[in-house]
Amino acid sequence: MKAHGKVHKYGDNVDTDVIIPARYLNSSDPAELAKKCMADIDPDFVNRVKNGDIIVAKKNFGCGSSREHAPIAIKSAGVSCVIAETFARIFYRNAINIGLPIIECPEAAKAIKAGDEVEVDFDNGMIYNLSKGTRYQGQPFPEFMQKLIQAGGLINYINS
Repeated sequence: MKAHGKVHKYGDNVDTDVIIPARYLNSSDPAELAKKCMADIDPDFVNRVKNGDIIVAKKNFGCGSSREHAPIAIKSAGVSCVIAETFARIFYRNAINIGLPIIECPEAAKAIKAGDEVEVDFDNGMIYNLSKGTRYQGQPFPEFMQKLIQAGGLINYINS
């Protein structure tokens, strides 16, 4: 399983309230959530993001509330993967549960820049910065987590 796309870069402590602001939680429709993804930290994100793009952030990505709306908004906006130094644990779990691939790799999160073209191989955890010709070893997903993500999340996995 692989992800490939252009990078949108963010810093430390990107919380769920800026990923999908509370004022937009009157809908649980993924397409509606995608339209407001990153609205309070990067208002032009939804106009720039293309299907397959990758978010790269520093420490504690997804901190804040435990709402699943945040990873749903990211996935529905077309993001194929989030790479960060670290993730808030509840966001990590919610991302896997809804089928959003995420990978921790401090070196990659620090070195990769906005606009770089990146490929991630989830089988071995390798992150390739195609723009710079560099690679980083991230934490690979165990096989059962890959199956959850390939199924589109926990509910789809259980129902299959």
